[in-house]
Amino acid sequence: MQLFIGNKNYSTWSLRAWYLLSKFNVSFAEKQLVLDTLEFYEVLKSKFPVQKVPALIDSDLIVWDSLAICEYINDAYLNGAGWPSDIAQRAKARSLAAEMHSGFAALRNEMPMNIRAKRHVELSEQAEKDIARMDEIFSAQQQSYPNAWLFGDFSIVDAMFAPVVLRFKTYQIELSSTAQAYCQHVLACPILQTWIAKALAETDIVECDEAGEELI
Repeated sequence: MQLFIGNKNYSTWSLRAWYLLSKFNVSFAEKQLVLDTLEFYEVLKSKFPVQKVPALIDSDLIVWDSLAICEYINDAYLNGAGWPSDIAQRAKARSLAAEMHSGFAALRNEMPMNIRAKRHVELSEQAEKDIARMDEIFSAQQQSYPNAWLFGDFSIVDAMFAPVVLRFKTYQIELSSTAQAYCQHVLACPILQTWIAKALAETDIVECDEAGEELI
């Protein structure tokens, strides 16, 4: 199985698929490409119908969307362990994952993931609303599962929200103490720390993701 990803410093969607595979110790070969380069588009064009990452090849199967990849891995390799076992909690987790997958556009556009940086950005009203909603999600789940993942055990929904936690760290976003407790739990994960360490070692610059003013 091959997983094609972009720069670890910037590629939020790549992180989501990589995180799930790594957290559940599913064996895969990582194929990293530098974002916005000729090689990036040529390699993906030769193998996939869209030139975006992450993208997965497993035998003769190709999957090219982060959430679809996570769902496939859950079905094919995790025997369903990628979602909460309780049917009601599983439905809620899927709803939150879908909300992350399709929403929070202002937050994502104004606060691109940039693990190496420590920045300040002037946020729009909509981005502030996105942050408030994120705080609400984290806080509500911490009430049910204190000092743990969103649904107690790690699941796909945690992989979906991990890049936002990294954004909050980069842009020094203040959250409620309950929401911050979830962020600290995520940041303490050794698997995520492996990704962060590799991101910090990268030197490529993607200008469109270099938002905000550097903080000292």
